[in-house]
Amino acid sequence: MNYKRKQDIASNIYSGRALVIYGPRRVGKTTLLQTYLQVNNEKKTFFATGDDIVVRELFLSQKRNDLLDFASPYEIIAIDEAQSVKNIGLGIKMMIDAFPEKTFILTGSSSFELSKELGEPLTGRHFTITLLPFAQNEMNLNKFELKNKLEDFLIYGSYPEVLNALGKDLKIKILTELVSSYLFKDILALDKIKSPDLLLDIVKCLAFQIGSEVSFNEIAKMVKTDVKTVQRYIDILEKMFIVKKVRGYSRNLRNEISKKSKFYFYDNGVRNAVISQFNGLNFRNDIGQLWENFIFSELMKKSFNEQTFDFFYFWRTHNGQEIDIIKETNGHISAIECKWSEDYVKVPTLFVDNYKEAKFTVINKNNYLDFLL
Repeated sequence: MNYKRKQDIASNIYSGRALVIYGPRRVGKTTLLQTYLQVNNEKKTFFATGDDIVVRELFLSQKRNDLLDFASPYEIIAIDEAQSVKNIGLGIKMMIDAFPEKTFILTGSSSFELSKELGEPLTGRHFTITLLPFAQNEMNLNKFELKNKLEDFLIYGSYPEVLNALGKDLKIKILTELVSSYLFKDILALDKIKSPDLLLDIVKCLAFQIGSEVSFNEIAKMVKTDVKTVQRYIDILEKMFIVKKVRGYSRNLRNEISKKSKFYFYDNGVRNAVISQFNGLNFRNDIGQLWENFIFSELMKKSFNEQTFDFFYFWRTHNGQEIDIIKETNGHISAIECKWSEDYVKVPTLFVDNYKEAKFTVINKNNYLDFLL
């Protein structure tokens, strides 16, 4: 399948600032970086991964003269999977301060680990972009072709390797390997994460609760651990770009729910791989959850790609009135209901009364591309 990223490196390069590219593994960060380097192959470039022992030792030493001697000959310095390099934030700061005209690019599959390494040193000295699985508006397909592949997107998601895989069996194999060998292994490498079985149990709980408010207490009881452990594991899952937490929207009306959260997966295929469920839509009872997760993830990807800096919430009251997604853009809010069918949806009275300026939309399988392209 042909596709083209909406985000690019060239338009995000600025003098005196490093560019940090976040995103999960296998989503195409390295490809995006290598494409940029190929286009700029006339410039003297240093490229390495965070596993390079020489790079690790250089930054670990924190020796300013060595760092500047290293950086001096190059116009571009690019380090892939930079979260593995200790003290990289301080080292890059020294280089930027000495050579603000040079281009510095870092990629990382863990916002938790890389942010920890960048920390205070690069405050005010970097910009970030987030690369996620391909969005609908990044695929070189017309509306008819996209709709014809909708079931595949709902079940197998849109990681690059999955999109290119021929046949369902290969897609399933890739997703299963992606979850077990990349996403979870990265998480389990962290010091705070000790139990792979507990991690999987917690992720499964989230996978089965898409569209519902999540209770950490209930999950803790189900997986037989304490609430703090559940919260810590879920926090890591979010920082590793597996799930996204969404809070309740409220203007402090008495009966609005604001303290609980919902969780969506960044990719439908990963969600389905977690619960080993790849049946076709005609054989599933979770089509509503698949649809809501798909719409949410696509709206979020579109926000990243277009850099509209939207905030996402859900809205629910204690007496049962609810709206799936609230999108806030520059102070303007849009209320979105995700419905697979074209059933009529009545706007909750309390919401209409208190948010008169809000636009209400129902996104279904017939009109969804009007909002995603």
